[in-house]
Formats: sequence, structure tokens, C-alpha cells
Amino acid sequence: MTSPTSPTSQTSPSSPTSSSPQSAAGPRGRVARAVTTRPRLLLLLILLLTAGAVVVGGGVAERMSSGGSQIPGSESSYATAELERRWPASQPNLLLLVSPRDGTRDVDDPAVTSAARDLASQLADEETVLGVVSYWQTEDTALRARDGGEALITARIKGDEDAVDDALEALEPRYRGAHGAVDVRLGGPAAVRHASQEVIADDLVRAEVIALPVTLVLLVVVFGSAVAAALPLLVGIVSVLGTNAVLRVITEFTDVSVYAQNLTTALGLGLAIDYALFLVRRHREELAAGRDPRDAVAVTLRTAGRTVLYSALTVAVCLASMLVFEQYFLRSLAYAGIAVVLISAAASLVALPAALVLLGHRVNALRLPVGRRGGNPGAGWARLARLVMRRAPLFAVGTVAVLLMLGLPFKDVRFGTADDRQLPSSTEARVVQEELRNEFPGSPGSALAVLVEGKPAAKALAEYSGEVSRLANVVQVAGPAGRFVDGKRVDGAPPAVGYVSVLHSAESASPQSVSLVKKIRSVPASFETSVTGPAAVLADTQHGTAERLPWALAVIAVTTLILVFLLTGSVLLPLLTVVVNGLSLTAMFGAVVWVFQDGHLSGALGFTPTGDIETALPVLMFCVAFGLSMDYGVFLVSRIKEEYEIGGDHRDAVVLGIRRTGGLITAAALILAVVMVAIGTSRVTNIKMLGLGVGLAVLMDAMVVRALLVPAVLRLTGRATWWAPAPLRRLQRRVGLEEEARTTYPDIPTRTERPVSGRT
Repeated sequence: MTSPTSPTSQTSPSSPTSSSPQSAAGPRGRVARAVTTRPRLLLLLILLLTAGAVVVGGGVAERMSSGGSQIPGSESSYATAELERRWPASQPNLLLLVSPRDGTRDVDDPAVTSAARDLASQLADEETVLGVVSYWQTEDTALRARDGGEALITARIKGDEDAVDDALEALEPRYRGAHGAVDVRLGGPAAVRHASQEVIADDLVRAEVIALPVTLVLLVVVFGSAVAAALPLLVGIVSVLGTNAVLRVITEFTDVSVYAQNLTTALGLGLAIDYALFLVRRHREELAAGRDPRDAVAVTLRTAGRTVLYSALTVAVCLASMLVFEQYFLRSLAYAGIAVVLISAAASLVALPAALVLLGHRVNALRLPVGRRGGNPGAGWARLARLVMRRAPLFAVGTVAVLLMLGLPFKDVRFGTADDRQLPSSTEARVVQEELRNEFPGSPGSALAVLVEGKPAAKALAEYSGEVSRLANVVQVAGPAGRFVDGKRVDGAPPAVGYVSVLHSAESASPQSVSLVKKIRSVPASFETSVTGPAAVLADTQHGTAERLPWALAVIAVTTLILVFLLTGSVLLPLLTVVVNGLSLTAMFGAVVWVFQDGHLSGALGFTPTGDIETALPVLMFCVAFGLSMDYGVFLVSRIKEEYEIGGDHRDAVVLGIRRTGGLITAAALILAVVMVAIGTSRVTNIKMLGLGVGLAVLMDAMVVRALLVPAVLRLTGRATWWAPAPLRRLQRRVGLEEEARTTYPDIPTRTERPVSGRT
């Protein structure tokens, strides 16, 4: 069987290449010439751009939003907009929990009643507040604690999320605390969202403080040189600052989720360091092979730079797949993710090479007594690769079995939505919501609302309200026909509204509440109804996400297949890459359910399990983790292909590819895992889940999948790995940015000196 590719002739270790690397044609040659001829000018421009990014990106956290899970155009979205426009009291987002100051009175005490009425009247006079309703106004028992020790004032802060946050900041100091005979604490969706934003912003600063010094230590260990170690970290900082500026610009055009800053900071720092690590390592190899610094940079850009470019495109496409979803939570993360990946790649491919040209051989300066010194770099990885390939069926089957077993808990996943239990237990907004759950017969913040349209007759509306009140978990139904409990009218005074409020006892983000929404929507009516509320939003979100998920998976699969084919020229390797990357995520999804849904390790990790997982979060984690897995997959297969084109022996190429990249990929994965785990120290549960889950996926991919499963699978597929029909191969050579000249390295004997596999 002939080789699918024509191996290039092997050059001598002392003669890197005969042609000038800087004279190469094509886009990479032009970039190399620009970087090597005007490095000072490029670095000055980058410094100015970075300074501008610091100015533009300032205060970006204040522009973020914590919502975005609602599906535009859904029944709940329509009903929410109509109710907010016509009857704002139906959708309260601010709750004032009022209790007697001395603790001996109840809420019906005359002094407490007087103080509470004055408070409600003062709140109603606020320009930013609509629809103030209090227990002392309506005597509605749903607004009074069972023991009479607390009662509620509900209201709606008008405007979009930004306007609500601004108004709440102004209202908090005026209403929190003592007011005559009563004490007041603030809760409700607006307070929970505002508290989440503040906690996430504080946690992000702490994560950066943790990640940066640990990352620097790891880089010093990898390179053994303070100068070489500092370069990737500086590129990462430039990427993070640039990302903040891009996020700030994006907020001018669309809502951006508060999760975006955490995610993009982690990606910006992690990917920039990964790419810089890969480029610096290759540059030092070229210097060790005898090239002068400018030629070494040029060859690095044409070889490792090509890999970085493909990696960035792959990660960007995986993140772009979230654009198929309708929620701005996911769409905003796609915008931000694409931007940070491109910034990271640009900083690595432009700023870093310019710095390497100016440093020259000083990139190895400030040697430290740590890291690998001398010896035979990669020998351990080569031995592991040979062992795996000798027992390829055993390692392939065993690794797949273990990965599938780790993913088994995900079969029991239950999807929900985030609530106040995301926050630290001492946060006031969470304390108020806990009181509502435990002490009140139902929470106005989690009540369902049914928009009524079509001018129904009083009898028809009463029959409908009575039927809804008989459903399981319904506490009471109140609307134009009166108040109903268990099918019986308990209050016949019809309010002048066009909606029915359904107070229920189920958790707002539970399967029981979603089931209740479906049952209410199935109750027959002679008029038009639209159901909204937290559980209705969740039901519509689950449906909308499930409907769009196959399209997102198709985008990822198709584009990944195309990009890996253009990188390698193989038909089989792209298919293997997609399957293997998918397997690398099983441990992450299994851990998400076992830990965050079922509550194992919740005490050690400091969070409150709710028995479900945020509906959109697994989608986000899949897109991010799959993209990062592709990042390392591209690093590995690119180097294996390079070795295969030189020698034409498949098994030797796999061993040498793993030998040259095993330590690099592991170091990159450790650094990225450190960044993600630092993000995972957040006190907000979903941020913690995102950071720790993606960190676990990165480590599993680098240390298990790339080290064990990939060499085993490639040994089984053999030379067929590189096959492609002639027309496709010609297409790949035209548009695939083929690798150019490559040298050998002093620490790896040529195949004429020693066959890697031991065969002659």
C-alpha cells in the first residue's frame, strides 16, 4: 500500500532549511515579513490599542444582565410583555419583607399597620415604581406569613434590566432597614438579579488574583526561564483587556449576559496562554536547531502559527453554534466568545512574534533551577504512546468504557432554572426568598399569571378559574371572577384586571411547576389565554432549547469535519476527532449531575443543591468544552501529520507527534484548568459549575483522551487514517494552508539514525 501523501525529504539537523523562511509567499509569509521587519512599530501599536482597551472596557461589569433565558415569541414571553404593559402589578419584581421591630407584635398590630401603610404609600410615589400592592391594603392571606410575624409589599420596578438595576440601587438605601415600628428587607427577582451581578463581579476579581500567579509558576516550570514564561502571561493579559473592551462595545448593541465576562476572561487568558505556549515552544525548538531569531519566528508562524489559526477557527465555530438559540443568554455568549478567541489568536500571532524577534536568544534568559533541563524531552510520552499502541484494542475499549461509565449520572438529569439559591446563604435577597418559601403559603415572585383576552363572560371566567384552582399544587386563583380555592369562590369582589393569578406551592423551577403549567394550558376555555411566570418561562425555554439543539450540534459537527479535513487532508480523521471529542465530555456531564444536581460534595464546595440544572448551562458547557477539546486535538493531529509527511510511517508519526506535544498539551491543559478552577471558586453556583465542569473536561481530554484513546484509535485505523479521494485531496492542497518547510531537532534522532518503532 502506498502512502496517501508523499513524504518530504529529511533535512540534516545542522541545516534547518535551504530556503529563506521569510521569503515564503502566501498570507503567513506576509505576516512573517511584517513581524520580522517592523517588530518595534507593531508592539507600539499593540501597546496603544491595549491602553485604549483599558479605557473602553472600564465599567463593563455594570453593563451586564443576568437574565436572557426567555424565548422571544413564546407564549410566556408574549404574556409577560402584555401584562407588564397593561397590569404591572401582575408581575412584581420587588418584594419588601416587613416585620415588627420588637419581635413581640404581629403584622396586624396597629403600630405595625400604620408604619407599613406609610411605607407602601411612599413606595407608590416613587417615579420608577408601578403596581404597589401590600397585605395591609388587600388583606390577602397569601401576602402574610403563616405565623403572622411577617407580611409583604410587592411592586414592579419599570423598565428594562439596566433601568431596573439603576432604580434598585437608588431605592435600596431608602427602604432597607428600620422604618418606625417595622424592619424591611428587600427581595424579589430584581434584588436577586442585582445581588448576583455584584457577587459575580467580586468573584471575578478574586479569580484573576488566584489564576495569574499560579499560571506564572506553571509557565516557569514548563520553560525553566523567567523571560519565556512571562511572554504567554503577557499575551493573556492583553487578550483579557481587549476582551473587556469588545464586551463593552457589544453591550451598546445588544444585551450581554453577566456570565460572559467570567467565561470570556477565562477563555481569553487560557487560550492566549495556550497559543503563546505553543508558539514559544516551537520558536525555542527552531533556535535550538540553529536558526537565527528572525528565521525561527518565520518558521514558527508558518508551522505552529497555522495550527493556532485552525485551532482558533474551530473554537470560534463551536462558540458560534450558540447563535442558533433564541435566548440572548446564549447568543450574547456566542458574540463574546467569538471575539475573545479571535483576539487571543491575533495577540498570539502578531504581538508575540514581534516580541520574540526583539528578544532573540534572550528568550531563554533568566534560567531558573526548575523545569526540564537537559535529558531527553518527551521520552516518557513516547514510551507511553508505544505501550498504548502495542495494546491498542485493550486501551481503546477500556478508555471508552470508563468515559461512558463516568457519564452515566447524566441520564438522570433534570432541567430547571436558576433562583436565589445560586447566591451565598447570607445574601439578603436569598434570605428573603427563603422566608417566602418556608413561611408563606405561596410566593408572589413565583406565581403564575394567565393573560385573559377576548372579553369572556363572567360565568365562563368563573368556571375557568374554578377549574384551575382544583389542579394539584394550586393554593388559590384570583382574577376578575373573584378568588377561588379548591373550585370554590371565597371572595366575589372582581378586581379590574384582565388576568388570572395562580398561586401554587410547588418550587418555581421544579418538574411539578412545569407540569402545572402544561395542565393550566390544557384547561379548556372559550376565550384566549396565555400563561406566564417563572415555571412557564422554564417550560418554554426547555421546549425552545430542545428544538434548536440539533441545529447547534449540526453546525459544530459539519464545521469541525471541514476544518479538520482542511488541516489534515484526511477523510477518516475528522470523523474520529468529532467522536473522540464527544467522549471527552462525558466525565464533565456526569459530574455536573452527580455533584450539582444530586448535591454530592455540596458541603465541601459551598453551594446549595436544588435538584436540577439550569436548562441552558449544559449547552454552554458543551460548546465551550468541545471547542477547547478541539483546541488540543488540533495541536496533536497537526504535529502527527507533520511527522507523517516527513517519514511516511504512520506509527512513527503518532509516537513522535505525542512525544513532541504530550508535555505541551498537558501543560496547556493544567494552565487552562487553573484558570477555570479559579472561576469555579465563585460563590454563585452556576459560575462554580461552569468553571469546575469545564476544568474537569479539559484535564480529562488532555490526560486521558489524548494520551490513551487517541493513540489507541490511530493504531487501529493505521495508514487508512490519512486516506482521501484524489479530488478532495487536491481541494485540500489548494485551500488548506499546507505546512511548509520543517526542520529536525537535536534531541530527536532522524529516522536514518534510529527508527522510532524499532523496525528497520
